[in-house]
Amino acid sequence: MPTRILPAGADPDAVRSLTTLLSQLPDAEPQPPVTDSTQLVDTLARLAAESVDELPEVVVVHERIGPVPALELIREVALRFPAAGVVLVTSDASPGLFAAAMDSGARGLVGLPLSYEELAGRVQAVAQWSAGVRRHLGHGAETPAGAGGTVVTVSGAKGGVGATLTAVQLALAAQASGRATALVDLDLQSGDIASYLDVQFRRSVADLAAITDISPRVLADAVFRHDTGLALLLAPGEGERGEEVTDRAARQLIGALRSRYEAVVVDCGAQLGGAGAAAVETADTALLVTTPDVIAVRAAKRTVRMWDRLQIRKAEETTVVVNRHTRGTEIQPALVQRITGTALARTAVPAAFKELQGVVDAGRLHELDGRSTVRQALWALAAELGLARAGEQPSHRGTGRAAVGFRRRKE
Repeated sequence: MPTRILPAGADPDAVRSLTTLLSQLPDAEPQPPVTDSTQLVDTLARLAAESVDELPEVVVVHERIGPVPALELIREVALRFPAAGVVLVTSDASPGLFAAAMDSGARGLVGLPLSYEELAGRVQAVAQWSAGVRRHLGHGAETPAGAGGTVVTVSGAKGGVGATLTAVQLALAAQASGRATALVDLDLQSGDIASYLDVQFRRSVADLAAITDISPRVLADAVFRHDTGLALLLAPGEGERGEEVTDRAARQLIGALRSRYEAVVVDCGAQLGGAGAAAVETADTALLVTTPDVIAVRAAKRTVRMWDRLQIRKAEETTVVVNRHTRGTEIQPALVQRITGTALARTAVPAAFKELQGVVDAGRLHELDGRSTVRQALWALAAELGLARAGEQPSHRGTGRAAVGFRRRKE
């Protein structure tokens, strides 16, 4: 059976040379090359959604790739698609880089300029390793949905539009189904999840920032287990510590959470930093919450354009959620969709702050009455996203854990 090899690199000449050499290897079947990190991950995710056997046996990553640096990209591929072996092509074949590549999950390293013998040896060894992994997984076995748990990010077009409320209720909905769910606060300077859920905590996401290998034990030590069953990973109490959480740390953290929890909901706040950008880029679903007023909708449009310019996420891959919706407002959800160029959540959240005021002031958002129109809308949104089974309602009081059935969203 031919060895499928997927080359990835941003330099057209380098990728062309690499592809030419790969095509000369015995029993090799080079795939059309990908030119950046986003395209690589999207391609592998699409193939993995069909079957593990659809993944290429070998992924060859050239050191000149972006926007995600090569080693960070290798780490993400290794975490999300463990049946594909990764080879790094680099001009720096020093022991230090070799060790760093292995730590990131690479199965081999090939130095530049390329040598046929070295490339052939590495590709053959990695292909054999990949075949062994697939035998262990079982022929035709499907990867878990999304190559791990489902990651949903919730961002605000600006402050005060309800992103945290949305994130908390989506996570509660997923947890109420019996799915293992993590709720992460990446609003690093001003995160409020702890206040909304009446939590006193010692550890935060900043405590994981400097750890290069987040094991299940390390992750469990940093997570706060809430009374509802949610696993909370909270923003640091000292906002200045948010600078410790880099984009690389965020990618590693989300990869670790994805492998351990069935659903991961991330509150990214309204300010874009490296960690939040990494979360939005790697998410299965990225929500952008806005209110139906001119200022907020303009902010949503600016955010969408910025994400596109920075190659974080395309407008059509972003889903806008309209909060505080009323039928009488001049700006309706369809207009928000036209202005922003995004997808639009079918569920709009009604303007009913009186329903929220008591639980918000008490820091008991998880006790929001099941008869609340806001909660019903947010749980309907969870159903729309594939987190809940449509047509069922939560119980009228408390978290309503047994009242809603859920299923895993299939890509």
